[in-house]
Amino acid sequence: MYRIDLLNKISEKGLNLFTEKYEYRTDIPDPDGILVRSKEMKEMTLPSSLKAIARAGAGVNNIPIDKCSEKGIVVFNTPGANANGVKELVVLGMLLAARNVAEGLSWAKGLVGEGDKVPDLIEKGKAKFVGTEILGKKLGVVGLGAIGTMIANTAEDLGMEVMGYDPFLSIEAAWKLSRNIKKAPSLDRLLSESDYITLHVPQNKDTKGFMNAEKFAIMKKGVVLLNFARGGLVETAALKKAIADGVVSRYVTDFPDEEVIKTDKVIAIPHLGASTEESEENCAIMATMQIMDFLENGNIKNSVNFPECILDRSGKTRLTISNKNEPGMIEKITHLLADNKLNIADMINKSRGSIAYNIIDVEGEISAADLIKKFESVNGIIGVRVL
Repeated sequence: MYRIDLLNKISEKGLNLFTEKYEYRTDIPDPDGILVRSKEMKEMTLPSSLKAIARAGAGVNNIPIDKCSEKGIVVFNTPGANANGVKELVVLGMLLAARNVAEGLSWAKGLVGEGDKVPDLIEKGKAKFVGTEILGKKLGVVGLGAIGTMIANTAEDLGMEVMGYDPFLSIEAAWKLSRNIKKAPSLDRLLSESDYITLHVPQNKDTKGFMNAEKFAIMKKGVVLLNFARGGLVETAALKKAIADGVVSRYVTDFPDEEVIKTDKVIAIPHLGASTEESEENCAIMATMQIMDFLENGNIKNSVNFPECILDRSGKTRLTISNKNEPGMIEKITHLLADNKLNIADMINKSRGSIAYNIIDVEGEISAADLIKKFESVNGIIGVRVL
């Protein structure tokens, strides 16, 4: 029986995929896996039983990745599952900013109590909210993953001139991009030419404060900046000065804090990017399927700290071994198997950074507890499972 701890409310569409082999609930003791959305985990004590964490969403900055890697805990996310929901909200954000809709709505609501005067007041006051159209405007998309690619294509369909920048553009993403999307030769070029800029890069130590005074100095005056990725990508002090100087005409964010909310020209959205029934269902389904495939078969797909590693089951006993990515480790593993009279029927080895991962189907008599103990005594082995 596999035990799954639910740290957040997870869509039933995902949970219903669990078979009778699984027990799942909140605060379950000694879990094999964790399903989480936004719950902060960095100060959590990770139980020794824990083998995998699946984040029902793309961002994993609430999960202690380095600590998980040290303990051999595989961390999954669900890239693309909520992409359409975020894409639609980004397009809405552009339109809200272009047409001064947020200010207009607030003003119109303030006319309550004026009775029959309201229609005339609306006609007289609407001139304060004259906006612009996005047709023909230049959109710069920073980050062309699942979400950025969808936004680029949709904006192009809406008649915008789209330029994308992503030094790590994958072949899969490139195939999905419209041929009319221009590739920016540099980030500076995109920032200097765009009327709208939308951010779709992960937040990490390298991208914290990514949009700073130096970047704002490059931008066109009156640019609209959209941030539906993570709040920390934009340096608040630099943003406030850029707004005061007229460089940024609107900042639309799905990750507001108090300092941002009280700043003029900000449209603060309460983290609604993936808050659609469809996105929550898609993320839950993907997260559940990934954690089940890992726990039952050892397969890894969409991990943020382990290499992708998938091997079809051969009907033999399966071993999964994670180890430090050091020379000689494969030799140590195969020698130990030979010493225990185990023949390798099939095998795959993949590495990512300092971690390597092996799926090995073997033939022969196995004492699981004894074999695991022997492997764990080998210097450089992080974790072993017998499936």
